Amino acid sequence: MQTVQLYDPFASAGLEDLFRGLFKPVQVARDAAIAIKVDVTEKDNGYVVHADIPGVNREDIQVTIEGSQVTIAAEVKRIIEAKDGNGKDDERVLRSERYYGAVYRSFVLPVELDEEASAAKYENGVLELKLAKKAAVAGRKLTIQ
Repeated sequence: MQTVQLYDPFASAGLEDLFRGLFKPVQVARDAAIAIKVDVTEKDNGYVVHADIPGVNREDIQVTIEGSQVTIAAEVKRIIEAKDGNGKDDERVLRSERYYGAVYRSFVLPVELDEEASAAKYENGVLELKLAKKAAVAGRKLTIQ
């Protein structure tokens, strides 16, 4: 035999937690706030990388190539608007969700890259890298003594 219980939707703690959570600040892990997302395509003579880095100045992006490893680093700077300071328009920040700080992404490609023949272009928040493959070095035959 089963016991019958009355259901009271307002007695549940879940509804109270829902309303209480509406006014709490959103907490996001600092690493998850911004991530450099990349698309990598291969061509016969190299690779093309498109990386999304919105809100960054061109001067604040560094691309490093070491052998077959590519590292993209960027710094998002917080822009604070200057106020005239007359005291009439005092303002308070109620919520600030825009990320600022340093971020980087590193990945390894199957072959070594030619740093001299590679090029980078940044436009509308997208970094485009044209990475040239390094020419394969022919093997050398050793004479046995």
